[in-house]
Amino acid sequence: MTTRTIRDLTAADLAGRRALVRVDFNVPLDDAGAVADDTRIVAALPTINALLDAGARVVLLAHFGRPKGAPEAKYSLAPVATRLRERLGRPVQFLTETVGPTAVSATRALAAGETLLLENTRFLPGEEHNDEALSRQFAELGDVYVNDAFGAAHRAHSSTAGVAAYCRPAVAGLLMERELAYLGGALAAPERPFVAILGGSKISGKIDVVEALLPKVDYLLIGGAMACTFFRAMALETGKSLVEPDRLDMARDLLARAGDKLVLPTDAMVAPAMDRTDAAHVVARDAIPSDEAMFDIGPDSVLHYAALIASARTVLWNGPMGVFEKPPFDAGTRGVAHAMAGATDLGATTIIGGGDSAAAVAEAGLESRMSHVSTGGGASLEFLEGKTLPGVAALDTR
Repeated sequence: MTTRTIRDLTAADLAGRRALVRVDFNVPLDDAGAVADDTRIVAALPTINALLDAGARVVLLAHFGRPKGAPEAKYSLAPVATRLRERLGRPVQFLTETVGPTAVSATRALAAGETLLLENTRFLPGEEHNDEALSRQFAELGDVYVNDAFGAAHRAHSSTAGVAAYCRPAVAGLLMERELAYLGGALAAPERPFVAILGGSKISGKIDVVEALLPKVDYLLIGGAMACTFFRAMALETGKSLVEPDRLDMARDLLARAGDKLVLPTDAMVAPAMDRTDAAHVVARDAIPSDEAMFDIGPDSVLHYAALIASARTVLWNGPMGVFEKPPFDAGTRGVAHAMAGATDLGATTIIGGGDSAAAVAEAGLESRMSHVSTGGGASLEFLEGKTLPGVAALDTR
């Protein structure tokens, strides 16, 4: 970790000062307009509490949804403020302004140990363009900048990157620190054997991750519809399965270069259509019917993958093994999740790379049995690809 964090700040850096904290509160709401899943809110609490306990005046910035650079009632952070008060167990003020004189005055009126949540940063037209003038306006809201929004760190926005040029010190929060430590550790110095699992629908969306991980892993397990592009590259029948014809040469090249490192499913759960769950059945990977499609890896593949996971000391997973939202096509994803939980129990470091994998682990009730569940799907993918995250690069280094 070369990025400075709040642990590097002194009492004088924080006591009585305004800590401007970029958090990731982009959470789902239920039909009643209340927060349906507060995982990301809970993940930010350690940083907020640490700053409050140090006597800082905490000012929170967050985005929510995809408003088009103007206020929209359905994208207000008001419901988030309500849930944050409940989870934090301390008063939280909410202001319908984000920048400007009213917002600045509200931050200055805070007493030490108080918290203020400002309205959705994406209500401002310059936010997603990393507008310099807006970055300067954000900087007026704090004396210290803390980025704890790993889920938004791959975006060069005014509140995630631009502001750090004008509000110093600029450091990482505890959640950001944890994300970088686990993901960075897996890439830089994993305890071996190191097993990575990649799933999802398209090889094109994961090709940079595959390229980055292949030299580092002992085994790379493939699941999801992306396996079908490899099957077609091996001249196997894939029926109506999702295949990327323009990626076949790439798949052949990867198969040739990877050798035994690249592990593909040996069987598949197939059906005539996704909604024909009544007709789902298991076939060998070389026996997929021409009028059916693969919607999950099969039970033999699950057993094989589970054995490799059990033998590992570091396991990294990104992407489901099948259509995990629809039983029985969730069996592969659930099998991998339980295998990873078992590996954790055996002392392995297990890392879930956010997105659908994190959702699947949560649905299975296994979050607490993983070493780390990332809060950023897109950010974790780009980090694993070896890309620089603008929200991290903007922070101070040691």
